[in-house]
Amino acid sequence: MPIDNSIVHQIHKKPDGQPASLTLRDAELAASEALEQLLAGLIEAYNSKPNKAWGYFHEESGAYPFSGWLQQLLDQELDFVGFSAKATEQLKTLMESSNLALGGHVLFIRYRQGMTAFLVIALLHHTEGVTVTDDLDVAAARHLDLSSLNMAARINLTEWKQNASAKNYISFIRGRSGKRVSDYFRDFIGCVEGSNPEEETNTLLQAFSDYVGEAELEPDALKQKTKALSGYVSSQARQGEQVALEELSGLIDEEQPRAFYDYIRHKDYGLAPEIPPDKRAVSNFMRFYGKADGLSISFEAHLLGERVEYDESEDALLIKHPPKGLIQQLRNKKR
Repeated sequence: MPIDNSIVHQIHKKPDGQPASLTLRDAELAASEALEQLLAGLIEAYNSKPNKAWGYFHEESGAYPFSGWLQQLLDQELDFVGFSAKATEQLKTLMESSNLALGGHVLFIRYRQGMTAFLVIALLHHTEGVTVTDDLDVAAARHLDLSSLNMAARINLTEWKQNASAKNYISFIRGRSGKRVSDYFRDFIGCVEGSNPEEETNTLLQAFSDYVGEAELEPDALKQKTKALSGYVSSQARQGEQVALEELSGLIDEEQPRAFYDYIRHKDYGLAPEIPPDKRAVSNFMRFYGKADGLSISFEAHLLGERVEYDESEDALLIKHPPKGLIQQLRNKKR
């Protein structure tokens, strides 16, 4: 992933209601192996976050100036240092309105992945650890804690400039369980939440279920198509990429690559050509799981009707060819 520009600034703020202060860097970071490793680690940590939202820019205004500065950067009316400094000052101002906000190092990286340009912004914190030195001593070591990343956004610059009607070119980490502590970061970017990844993915999965149901496929064909869908959507989620319905359609049926895509269009499921994936929704779709009163049952969805049958009248499950290890335990218990 070639890096075009990068810089770090620092916001000093504790969650105690006191005013914040800034330390601004006056030059871009030099290219280095450490910087490349940081970007790789940051993207990996960001993509692993399940609680992301997707959206697009508010219309530029005094309340949402970020997109205007970004446009000036792309038009070369503002250099990267100036752009990042203005943005960090805006972030500091919004932080001061949140008593729970905690300062940190604000990292800006503009990079390319293939033909696509991205800007990633992250608020980073340090954690204390230990290391063994070259002299074989144990010493304290301070390092960036990417595992607890919870304030970050990524903007697909190429999509923003090439598709004026796009609704999913910004993604950002959203607070869990209704927490509002991260709202100031969303407002800093000036993002309007668009698609809901869980809802969009569930709609896609429902469309797939309808599609294969109407096709009355043989079990092996159904299993193959389900595996193709699951593998592609899960892979896109891991990479932080959107699901392209036309590409997915080709993977589901190589002989009729547009069949599923045309089915979605004609049935009007309300899905855009590209949607943000939700890994958890796909996982739930691929497995049945239940736990109660000391009994836990989990099995892959394609086994229903083959090795697992449900008798609704008796409210009972029949499991054929259960795992050998389980059978051996049951036999040992009888002895």
